[in-house]
Amino acid sequence: MRRLALRRRLALTVATALAVAGATVPASAAQAAPACDVVYATNDWNTGFTANVTIRNLGDPVTGWTLRFAFPGDQRVTQGWSARWSQTGNQVTATNEAWNGNLGTGASTTIGFNGSYTGSNAKPTSFSVNGVTCGGVAQQPPTVALTVPAGPFEAPADVPLTATASDPDGSIAKVEFYRNGLLVNTDTTAPYAYTLEDLPAGSYTVQARAYDNANLTATAERSFTVTPATGPTLVASPSAVNVTEGGTAPLTLRLSAAPTAPVPVTLTRTGDSDITVSPTSVTLTPTNWDTGVAVTVAAAEDADTAGGTATITASAAGYAPLAITATEVDNDSPGGDNTYVKRFLDQYGKIKNSGYFSPEGVPYHSVETLIVEAPDHGHETTSEAFSFWLWLEAQYGRVTENWAPFNNAWTIMEKYIIPTHADQPTAGAAGTPQYAAEHDLPSQYPSALEASVPVGQDPLRGELQSTYGTGDIYGMHWLLDVDNTYGFGRCGDGTTRPAYINTFQRGTQESVWETVPQPSCDTFAHGGRYGYLDLFISESNAPARQWKYTNAPDADARAVQAAYWALTWAKAQGRQADVAATVAKAAKMGDYLRYAMFDKYFKKIGNCVGASTCPAGTGKDSAHYLLSWYYAWGGAYDPGQNWSWRIGSSHNHFGYQNPFAAWALTNTPELKPASPTAVADWTTSLERQLEFYTWLQSAEGGIAGGATNSWGGHYGQPPAGTSTFYGMYYDVDPVYNDPPSNQWFGMQAWSMQRIAELYLQTGNAKAKALLDKWVPWAIANTTVGATWSIPSDLRWTGQPATWNPTNPQPNTGLHVEVTSTGQDVGVAAAYARTLIAYAAKSGNAAAKTTAKGLLDALYAATDTKGVSTVEKRGDYRRFDDVYDASTGQGLYVPPGWTGTMPNGDAIAAGKSFVDIRSFYKNDPDWPKVKAYLDGGPEPEFRYHRFWAQADVAMAYADYGTLFPNG
Repeated sequence: MRRLALRRRLALTVATALAVAGATVPASAAQAAPACDVVYATNDWNTGFTANVTIRNLGDPVTGWTLRFAFPGDQRVTQGWSARWSQTGNQVTATNEAWNGNLGTGASTTIGFNGSYTGSNAKPTSFSVNGVTCGGVAQQPPTVALTVPAGPFEAPADVPLTATASDPDGSIAKVEFYRNGLLVNTDTTAPYAYTLEDLPAGSYTVQARAYDNANLTATAERSFTVTPATGPTLVASPSAVNVTEGGTAPLTLRLSAAPTAPVPVTLTRTGDSDITVSPTSVTLTPTNWDTGVAVTVAAAEDADTAGGTATITASAAGYAPLAITATEVDNDSPGGDNTYVKRFLDQYGKIKNSGYFSPEGVPYHSVETLIVEAPDHGHETTSEAFSFWLWLEAQYGRVTENWAPFNNAWTIMEKYIIPTHADQPTAGAAGTPQYAAEHDLPSQYPSALEASVPVGQDPLRGELQSTYGTGDIYGMHWLLDVDNTYGFGRCGDGTTRPAYINTFQRGTQESVWETVPQPSCDTFAHGGRYGYLDLFISESNAPARQWKYTNAPDADARAVQAAYWALTWAKAQGRQADVAATVAKAAKMGDYLRYAMFDKYFKKIGNCVGASTCPAGTGKDSAHYLLSWYYAWGGAYDPGQNWSWRIGSSHNHFGYQNPFAAWALTNTPELKPASPTAVADWTTSLERQLEFYTWLQSAEGGIAGGATNSWGGHYGQPPAGTSTFYGMYYDVDPVYNDPPSNQWFGMQAWSMQRIAELYLQTGNAKAKALLDKWVPWAIANTTVGATWSIPSDLRWTGQPATWNPTNPQPNTGLHVEVTSTGQDVGVAAAYARTLIAYAAKSGNAAAKTTAKGLLDALYAATDTKGVSTVEKRGDYRRFDDVYDASTGQGLYVPPGWTGTMPNGDAIAAGKSFVDIRSFYKNDPDWPKVKAYLDGGPEPEFRYHRFWAQADVAMAYADYGTLFPNG
């Protein structure tokens, strides 16, 4: 990326008139000597850019300002913040908001916008403020140097980074440290330093990025390698500690293997002198090496309002030094000495330091690799994980006022899981999808393309391309092979990581155990003759090489939700400018997320029966205005073919709805999408989603499954008497049936948390009515205390009444039963967060008490990597299931179809899940799965899923900030 800057400065005395806050005031009356200084800085990419503009008033105080400038090229402002932006031709005008209009002498404000361009992005050559031209000289960027020790480094390695930075015409504002693209620390005070702790074996590229007072940057980069461990190591639990000012925090020091003789260990501290460690020496012996020795970290009471950090280094002869970061939590600021806020910081530290991220900075689905659920491997990741990461970093900014990690999370997301133009090269090409029916069983695939079935018009393509100047879709693909475990790489190159992949493709009965992983960009480099395409779709001609992506709308909506809270909390801190550019990108994501509001083939909504007879839609009559299960897009890999397609989804699950995001996209100026009809669409969606929840609420209070505009996925005829919602048919288990999609209580907790936040922030009466019924039902099936449990599996009977928006009827015939309870830590955290938000707004004592009980139970389950409970995985019996026609279960490959995975695993009829994933047999946890397959007991695991650990941390933060007095 290029960063351009221009600074113009000129002091003028105006004898006639001065425009102030939109009015013309005689200069003699105003007695104003106007003078201005403008810094214009951009980050450019492809055909877009972000501009930050700093206006400094060097004259008399003003009570309002108007900035004007002209683009020298075809640049367009697409989304702005911190000012009211408008553009006519190449002339741009920005007028102050109510909160930043007053600028005293020497005061400044920073505003910004996202823009588009073609060719080159030349900078404006002249700026005026209140009619006065600002002129001067160009601002110079800073310089930075990065130092890394020579090594060698052996895992787990502690590697100190040191940076020096200076600015020739200003000052250094901060230095950010990055590890393989992941922002790991921000230092605002020289000397700038950070220690990377407990690095596993691998190759690393580290960067120091310096920012000056004009927001210009310079970056220095170094690389090094960490080799695998060859001997025992020192281990600290936890690997980082947070200690409240005036308090203490424990940690345990141990060895990874038994020594042959006592090992004296010396502990030293560098950094914040308020932090101390005792004792300063311990001895680990052949008898205590595994249980360890207790060490106490303390922070002195002081009068400042900022925390500090120190590095505690454990050293022993013959062992690599071990660095432990200790962070002081200030108790002079609100919530600074709050138990639950401290728990949040502890949990946050574990997430950032315990193997949850790849070297590129991408969050894994789980720390553990052997895990099969929606992702079929722990070191894959999902758009869900990215959205929880954004949310986690928003909470971190809320507590610490440091917004760099939030912005960096979006940057990593944009780099790795939002396809770039190179990943979707023909996305702007014309084209419509061809119809292919969905079927109940994988054995009914491949499904034939039927060109004769009418499909509707896409009402968004032209509008989005006009708004953003590109045909590229700005949304996350749902699944990444982070470590390139399968070996697809990018478009078949075999090496690029992370790699876009997909799994589920074959109807509602296809469980994860029955999927065939495939690359999102299929160039026929792997698989069969036509790659993997003809496992899923059959066509009269040979299939073309192509790329295709699938979006999980609940994840993109959660990213918008996180951006709203980041903006809200940053505003409360006076740091709105810190997150403005990222929030503008969230608004853009919300614009494209509207594809989830449409029928799969843009057919008309309501009583849509018969693929050939259900009419094609025009305009917005194919919109159900709900968040469906997915939207997808694809196109030709070969540029010469130049075609593309986009589809929505006909299936709507209550668990994917996010009325809070819909509200934020319509009621928050900084989050309003730029397309002309977007705000109207999201306004309709907000009300439609709330109606959907109300329609699906059972007599007991739980929320039932959903509705579809395409029965069976092929616009079939539903059973007689099936109730409807705006003409769409009730489906007890939308989308997938193995296991039933509305059996898991987690869908309830996830989705109702969004309702609770809507109620908390707006007092929405419909949201309150839903919670007033749902919360007592959930609490009645919850136990807190030492033997805590929450609902796990649900059984549904009956159906809702057909929806009448003018006279909704109670669902006396729709019922839910809790059939089992459990201790899912992520669900417990999401559930607690729902209760916290509801209690904070309503004052409901039972909700607050239950939430606190759940949080304390989770804290009791704390381990070195986060929070965990024992999980039995009886479903792992399906690892070696081959297809059984009598049950329809097992991996189905059509007879005669053969191919190979990149590692050589054969794909053919009679193969099992593990047969085409033989890498699992080398996993460290495979022996206990193998023992189970050979007749042993169900294997037990303690899993650390990223989303679950993030939700636990955020539950602590929610409680600590909404109930600071406990």
